[in-house]
Amino acid sequence: MEIFVGSDYRGFDLKNKILAFLASTEHTVTDCGAYEYNEGDDFNEPAIKVAENVRENYGSFGILICDSAHGVTMQANRFKGIRAAHCGSVESAVLAREHDDANVLCLSAHFVDENLAKEIISCFLDTPFSNLERRVRRINRLDEGENYA
Repeated sequence: MEIFVGSDYRGFDLKNKILAFLASTEHTVTDCGAYEYNEGDDFNEPAIKVAENVRENYGSFGILICDSAHGVTMQANRFKGIRAAHCGSVESAVLAREHDDANVLCLSAHFVDENLAKEIISCFLDTPFSNLERRVRRINRLDEGENYA
């Protein structure tokens, strides 16, 4: 499985811990930035890079981290085909995958520590989409708008 990971400066430390954690797995992992701690950077560029890569690589996943996780979630969801979910618990990650076929996991560096992040990521990556007709129908409606990148 291919995973694209990105953060702004507030998520930089947690992102590096996540990259080290994922390096011990069989997944192919790509760091989409930030590549150094820069207090003046924004969440937009890494979120855009992750969203574009997930969209271009069918079956891949993204992980984004910023202070609250709100900014990266909003930015990633601007892309057609991206279903970014802000998950602060294992339960929310499972539901995001089972019910909504989320393909980008967004984490808050402010509220999620390294151990919880690892648990959330593992559940997110291991939980399959339920593929129920009503859920597929709802997901297909997400991309009906014309204002997507």
